Amino acid sequence: MPTRDYYEILGVPRGASESEIKRAYRQLARKYHPDVAEDKAHAGEHFKEINEAYEVLSDPLKRDHYDRFGSTGNGAGGVGGGDFGPFAGEGFGEIFDMFFGGGRTQSRPRGGPQRGSDLRYDLEITLREAYTGVDREIAYSHLGQCADCNGSGAAPGTQPQPCLQCGGSGQMRQVRSTPLGQFVTASTCSRCGGEGRLVTSPCPACHGRGRVETERKITVHIPAGVDDGSRIRIAGSGEGGIRGGPPGDLYVYLSVAPDELFARDGLDLSLAMPITFPQAALGADVSIPTLSGEAAPLRVPPGTQTGTIFRVRGKGMPSVRGNGHGDLLVRVNVVVPRKLGKHQRELLEELARVGGDQVEEEKSFFARVKDAFGVE
Repeated sequence: MPTRDYYEILGVPRGASESEIKRAYRQLARKYHPDVAEDKAHAGEHFKEINEAYEVLSDPLKRDHYDRFGSTGNGAGGVGGGDFGPFAGEGFGEIFDMFFGGGRTQSRPRGGPQRGSDLRYDLEITLREAYTGVDREIAYSHLGQCADCNGSGAAPGTQPQPCLQCGGSGQMRQVRSTPLGQFVTASTCSRCGGEGRLVTSPCPACHGRGRVETERKITVHIPAGVDDGSRIRIAGSGEGGIRGGPPGDLYVYLSVAPDELFARDGLDLSLAMPITFPQAALGADVSIPTLSGEAAPLRVPPGTQTGTIFRVRGKGMPSVRGNGHGDLLVRVNVVVPRKLGKHQRELLEELARVGGDQVEEEKSFFARVKDAFGVE
C-alpha cells in the first residue's frame, strides 16, 4: 500500500481527467528528473514516487482498484492473491532474496530503450463525412525524439556513462546477516534515479531529456462507414521513445455530429418526409434526399396515413468493411396547410359534404362583426 496518496504526489484532485494527470506528470518529471535537478539525492526518490503514481493513475484498472481499496492490486498483494502483510508491496523475487540470502542477486538495469507513450486525439466529423469517408489534417503537440542526440540525452559526440555508485544497475543493495539468514534490501540509486547511467554532458537541444515538445501535423484517412466512437490507430505517431526506444502510437477517437435531416441506427438511416394531403390521399411519386447527394424516387400509394414508414433499400450507411449498405427508412408526415384560399376551401368543403363530414362553414365579414359585438 502506498505511503503517500498518489493524487497528492501528482498534485491533482481525485476526479482529475486522463489529460490532467498526464499534464501534471510531465511537469513534475521535467522538474525532478535526476539529470536536471539540482538536489539529485532528493530528486531521485521523488522522481520514483512520481513515476509510481503515474503508472497507477494512468491505468484505468489500477486506478479503479486504488480508488476503492487504497492499493494498486499488483503483485502478491493484488486482487486474487494472498496478503503477505508487511511484504505485500515487495516483488516475490525480493522476498525470496530477503529470506534465502541472495539466491536472486541479479538486478535489472532500467537504462535501456523504452517505448514512448500512446496519445489520444478526439476528432468530430459530420454524418455526411462518415458516409463518404474523408481525409482530415490534424495538429497536436507531443514529445518527439530529439534529433540532435537521437534520444540519448547526451550531447553530440558523447555517450551516457554508467553510474559508478550503483555500477549501472540502478539499485543499491544492502546485505544484513541475521539468525534467520541473510536479508537483502534494495533501493533506487539516489545518484542516477534508477536509470543506471548518467548524462555527464547533456544535449543542449533537449537538456538531457532525450525528447523535445514539438507540434506535428498529419493527415488522417477516415474510411466510409465509421460510426460514433470509432477509433483509428496511427502507428508511430505518439510520444517519442526514451533513450532511443520506438515511439508510441496515436489513437484518433471519432465523434459524429448530429445531422439536420438524417438519424443513424447502425447501418440504417431514418428521415422524416413531409407530404401534402392530396399526395397522401391520391398517391404520388416523390423524390427524397439521400446522403450521397442524389435524390431517390419514392412511390406513395393512395390512402397513405401520416406516420407510415417506407424502406428504401441500399440508401443507408456503407459498411466500413465494404460489404454493402444499410437501408433508408422514410417516415411520411401529412402536412395540413395553415391557410387556405377561397377556392381551396370550397373544394375541401365539398369533399367533406360528399363524405358526410361535419365542417365549420366560413363566416362572412359581417357575420364575424356581429359575433364580436353580440348582435342578434
